[in-house]
Amino acid sequence: MSRNNAGLSAERIITEALRIIDGQGLRRLTMRRLGDALEVEAMAVYHHFPLGKEQLFDAIVEYVTDVSRPERTGTEGTDGDADGGTAPAGEAAQDDRPWDERLRSWAHDYRAALLRHSGALPLFIHRRPDTEAALHALELHYAAFAEAGLEGADIVRAAAALDAYVTGAVIGQVRGDGLAGANPAVLDGRFPTVARLRGLDPDPRTAFDAGLEALLRSLAGDA
Repeated sequence: MSRNNAGLSAERIITEALRIIDGQGLRRLTMRRLGDALEVEAMAVYHHFPLGKEQLFDAIVEYVTDVSRPERTGTEGTDGDADGGTAPAGEAAQDDRPWDERLRSWAHDYRAALLRHSGALPLFIHRRPDTEAALHALELHYAAFAEAGLEGADIVRAAAALDAYVTGAVIGQVRGDGLAGANPAVLDGRFPTVARLRGLDPDPRTAFDAGLEALLRSLAGDA
């Protein structure tokens, strides 16, 4: 098949772009390198993303955050956890699990997706969560917290807190697994509490689950 007629789809381009990001880093993703990986001319990629890399970045963010995709259920995070799947978006209204189970499944799936593609995390910072995938997640959150007994602005605040917790937990784990600085601070007598508790950090999955349970209890506690 020629380099100009490779039967490309937008999803194939996105998944190959993520493969480059995951393996080489976000800065290494160029339209030329992406075309080479797909064995097509770069212009074939522009046929699907005529506005260029920024349009592709938008699509990557939506793809990663769409944890309702059926093929993503039962996936594993980068720390080896197997997580249960969130019901496909089109079936959300038929999910009769309790509210907290629905939110717990979403949180695990979203964490796994972000960890799997942690190299793409910088793309999330300056993009509004206004994609269809984001709205599906928001619908799930709002409906679940309404079922928990919250009303009005309390629902909105609870959903924002849950999203912030999952995203923040992932960033914290990725940062903790990152490279040490050139001149790391010395843990001396100025930090007695840190020194006393050093080495007691739970594994990331245990810490995430404990924080998630505490958050869900506190958000629904006054309902």
